[in-house]
Amino acid sequence: MTTIVPDGQLVYGMQLQVQAKSKTFVEDWEADAGAAELAAIVRKADETGFFYVAVCDHLAVTKPLDAHMQTTWYETIATLGWIAALTRNVRVMSHVYILSYRHPLQTAKAFMTLDELSGGRAILGVGAGHLQGEFELLGLDFKDRGKVTDAAIDVVRAAFTDEYPDVETRYWGHLHDGGMAPRPRQRPLPIWVGGSAKPSLRRAAERGDGWLPQGTPRADMPGQIAFLLEHRKQTRGDDPIDLGTITEFLYIGEPGWDVGDTTLSGSPDHLVERLNEFGAMGVSHLQIRFRNRSLQELLDQMDAFHRDVAPHLHR
Repeated sequence: MTTIVPDGQLVYGMQLQVQAKSKTFVEDWEADAGAAELAAIVRKADETGFFYVAVCDHLAVTKPLDAHMQTTWYETIATLGWIAALTRNVRVMSHVYILSYRHPLQTAKAFMTLDELSGGRAILGVGAGHLQGEFELLGLDFKDRGKVTDAAIDVVRAAFTDEYPDVETRYWGHLHDGGMAPRPRQRPLPIWVGGSAKPSLRRAAERGDGWLPQGTPRADMPGQIAFLLEHRKQTRGDDPIDLGTITEFLYIGEPGWDVGDTTLSGSPDHLVERLNEFGAMGVSHLQIRFRNRSLQELLDQMDAFHRDVAPHLHR
């Protein structure tokens, strides 16, 4: 296992707007947005120093949760491959890929191919999933998803490591004598584990190259990091791990409109101070998201972050 975030740096990425339109985070202007707007966002991310851009994973949002989550969730691999062709620098990541929805060799093949075609820029972000109705629609056991996820990570990592993986599994039998290429450019291709519940923290500690928390409040981050690192020490020794966080919504400058009580806004210096607090906790990668009323305002916020905030981030 290895880290991909350079020492001392506090890098930043984003889960993309437009590709998912849950009412939890969608902006009004996204209702009619599609490929053209998404392309503008990813090209801007490529120009403005983003470490990664991320795409979610839902196959079919089941009733009644579709009323809030809505049904627009772009397919993960198709979208990441398209993004890779539009960009040159930014990494392309799943946040997060639900491993139990597919055979793990299918997942490995998809991400090895993505890594080759992107020139070594793929990150496999994985999670156990949360939408019970989606599991039931696919004929899968929701209660067993954690154990399946653990086993799938082991298979995927074996495939990333060896052209002919040889793994004895509980769920897919003895996998052997099958060659898988193209081989990933990265050795190893990083696997970042998502989730903030205790089982997810243990999974990240035992099996992850990185951690992608989900919904952890700022005040709870030190405790979760301490728990993860203690378990990491017990199971992986001194193996390093890239720790992440999802920041508050951001707005650089005085918005002049209601951005919500939980949005972190104000001068660049103020945002630098608050974001570097995560670096002091041991976080190495921030997932950021801007409040905005239009595509142009979003692109302007990305420019301002790159120019006035990013150069001063550190850990």
